[in-house]
Amino acid sequence: MAQITKDMIIADIIAVDPGNAAILMAAGMHCIGCPASQGESLEDACAVHGMNADEVLIQINDYLAKKAAE
Repeated sequence: MAQITKDMIIADIIAVDPGNAAILMAAGMHCIGCPASQGESLEDACAVHGMNADEVLIQINDYLAKKAAE
């Protein structure tokens, strides 16, 4: 199972599983397709958007764990 970390780049997180994009969008990160996401870490992007990176990270890794268990 893939494990996402806060220092991973947004584009890489989406490349691990495209379903991660929906989680980021639902959390309020609506600019995942912008050029900044190609070089911005999850932690940096969350800081810019006033989001808690740890909470988003838990949501993503929970999603990946459930998907791997299927």
